[in-house]
Amino acid sequence: MATRNRYEDLARSVSAIGAVKRGLARALPVECQGGSAAVLALVSHHGDMRTSRLAELMAVDMSVCSRHVAHTVEHGWIERLPDPDDKRSRILRLTEPGHAMLGELDRRVTEAFSRHLAEWSDDDVELLTHLLVRLRESFGDCRAHHA
Repeated sequence: MATRNRYEDLARSVSAIGAVKRGLARALPVECQGGSAAVLALVSHHGDMRTSRLAELMAVDMSVCSRHVAHTVEHGWIERLPDPDDKRSRILRLTEPGHAMLGELDRRVTEAFSRHLAEWSDDDVELLTHLLVRLRESFGDCRAHHA
């Protein structure tokens, strides 16, 4: 019974992360919300890639990913280049304005955390960071499994 209650409490706490994510979303520029921000972050982190690979990384349907990519292309943050291995495909690349927007996103999110966690000790922030990484790793590649 104690194990069940421990996981029930955890489930309630994890569901509250939605409120944190909504709070962080309010810190983002209106023109670059969650999906677009994810595109920029993933292309920056993983390098140039096809939209199909990006959809895998985002764990979303191709149509959803394509809409987010189109938005970033319209704003000049991502460019679509011919794939040298397959001329029918396109490679996504972060542009200089994309790097600048990613810097702005990082700054805003960091400021939001700094503001909301100002009373937390450095050790508490470090512990939370460590535990969130560990939680994510425990779930592995969630895209491969459906409940």
